[in-house]
Amino acid sequence: MKQIEVNITVPNQTKYLCMIGKIGESLAHTLNNYHGDREELAYHLNLVLTEALSNAICHANACDPTKEVRVSISASDKNLKICVFDQGKGFDIQHLAKMKVNETAEGGRGIQIIFKLMDRVEYLRKGSGNVLEMTKRLH
Repeated sequence: MKQIEVNITVPNQTKYLCMIGKIGESLAHTLNNYHGDREELAYHLNLVLTEALSNAICHANACDPTKEVRVSISASDKNLKICVFDQGKGFDIQHLAKMKVNETAEGGRGIQIIFKLMDRVEYLRKGSGNVLEMTKRLH
């Protein structure tokens, strides 16, 4: 049974990262059947959402102001699912997840962070774009 479903479309601009991250934080505090550390979950959802959205805006959509990013969040009694839709060409997420990260580089850790914090991560071609599907078990 679904507790909540949120769909948001934002312009392809990084100034919206904080707003989307805060939605993730708020969601963590409102889930009825979650009995874990809500502060930790809030932090993780903020981080995952901002990393995924940043990747969609800057990499998939190449910062093109004519494109947009759509975020879908749904929660049931057992799972939280976050989908980030982009209009880019796509990439091999499994390859990026396994790459060695340059510890001194400013970026390049987002995909590894997402894989570490979520229970299931897939990046799929969908229509003329792609969707990053991230699932977190809530029990």
